[in-house]
Amino acid sequence: MKTQTLVSLTALLSLVGCASQQKPAPEPTPPPAQEATATPPAEAPPKAPSEVPAIPLRQPKPMELVVLARPDTPIVTFRLVFHTGSIDDPKGKEGLTALTATLMAEGGTQKLTSAQLLDALFPMAAELDTSVDKEFTTFSGRVHRDFLPRYLDIFTDVLLAPRLDAAELERLRTNAISTVENGLRSANDEGLGKAALDALIYEGHPYAHFIGGTVQGLKSITLDDVKAHAQRVFTQDRLVVGLAGAVDDALKQSLLSRLGTLPATGAPRVTLPTVTATSGRAVILQKQTLSTAVSMGYVNPVRRGDPDFFPLAFALTHLGEHRQSIGLLFNELREKRGLNYGDYAYAEHFIEDPGTTYNRTNIARTQQDLTVWIRPVDPSHAVFATRGALYFLDQLVKEPIPQERFDLMRGFLQGYSRLWEQTDPRRLGYAIDSLFYGTPNYLEQYRQALTKMTPQSVQDVLRRRLHPSALNFAFVTQDAEALASALRSGQPSPMTYASDKSQALLDVDKSIIGLPLPLRSDAITVTPAQSFMEK
Repeated sequence: MKTQTLVSLTALLSLVGCASQQKPAPEPTPPPAQEATATPPAEAPPKAPSEVPAIPLRQPKPMELVVLARPDTPIVTFRLVFHTGSIDDPKGKEGLTALTATLMAEGGTQKLTSAQLLDALFPMAAELDTSVDKEFTTFSGRVHRDFLPRYLDIFTDVLLAPRLDAAELERLRTNAISTVENGLRSANDEGLGKAALDALIYEGHPYAHFIGGTVQGLKSITLDDVKAHAQRVFTQDRLVVGLAGAVDDALKQSLLSRLGTLPATGAPRVTLPTVTATSGRAVILQKQTLSTAVSMGYVNPVRRGDPDFFPLAFALTHLGEHRQSIGLLFNELREKRGLNYGDYAYAEHFIEDPGTTYNRTNIARTQQDLTVWIRPVDPSHAVFATRGALYFLDQLVKEPIPQERFDLMRGFLQGYSRLWEQTDPRRLGYAIDSLFYGTPNYLEQYRQALTKMTPQSVQDVLRRRLHPSALNFAFVTQDAEALASALRSGQPSPMTYASDKSQALLDVDKSIIGLPLPLRSDAITVTPAQSFMEK
């Protein structure tokens, strides 16, 4: 009985089960599509730092020797780099370091007048020069080894026994004042704009004044000032000795022995202050000129040795390597739109090495600046060109560099960076800079870093370290008030062309024409160029 009941119950359940399988399948519940596919909003890029501290450069040991011997050349290269520059100029005597170095290099020695010095160098086809920047002064020279004994006497006498003649001081002072009055203010709009931007972003800082000095500062310098300054700053503890080419042990020992008679120490090092970052400021220098020069930039905490420096430098090269037609700004503003001649961008302070398109060596700085130069622009297009540069700078933060363009620029830099070190003086310069930045084999490090970068890795750095909103501006133009009014108004800057342009270009222009410039209307000032760097 129990068995029959169990069988019946099993059969009933089977029938129920069969009945259930015959029911139509329920309608599937639609997935929460909106929740599954929603893209989280992109985080806003970090703001620019409000302060840029002065993290000191490294200090090599006194008279540290850097040798790049090359037996296959008969040329000997000297490079004596002192850790002193225009930051050591006393207040009211701006230009003292540059004038002192020039008087030592060009004013003759105890044995030779200025004219005799030139007469002695000419038959040897030898070079002897000096250059000054904010924190460094370099005495450099080159000579064939056949003339080495005679040249070594002269080169070291420039430092150890300079003539420091009063008449020569007056001659070189006149040249220095003329450089400010007739060169910087009158004939060099690019240099004037750069110096104006320096003065703006480093206001109140030892970097602020022109390296060559101010007019009144130069006039106040006495011969006694020069003699005392030479003893204070051209000292063993500030010196790195560089030798390259046909170098042997006898030359190294002889040079170090002679330089060992320099004062061991001198004045305490200048302690640089923290820079309080300012943004949205503009200075417009008014002068008689047919075009407008635009410089923009900000004090940048990223310098060589920072892990983010190489990606930042790569991106700024993509934007506008100095005097290279491969730059994005060069193509967009000059080639496609015909706005001007030069459009360049720099991840660190740039001073063109004479006779090249490369940055000078031995201009290391504790606090760096990131800059963009646009010049010379027709004044009617100045605001549009400024907005254009800002637009393409801003695009770097918003979008990765396209892979094809990225690969092109990486290949360019792998080769171009080798030109930066094509001479003994430049190789020595990089080797000495590496002592202060702590970046041995700097250019090889850069090339290795390039192999590991990707468009995304570079863009990640740019989102954190590139800040278009932090820009400040310096303009050099004739109708300064009109430009100031246009900048303060924020009104669109319509653009027309004499030839047909592609629709794609005109579409980009629509974004540029009304692009807000990061400027504060109450922080735009107009200054006559003739009063710039007067005191």
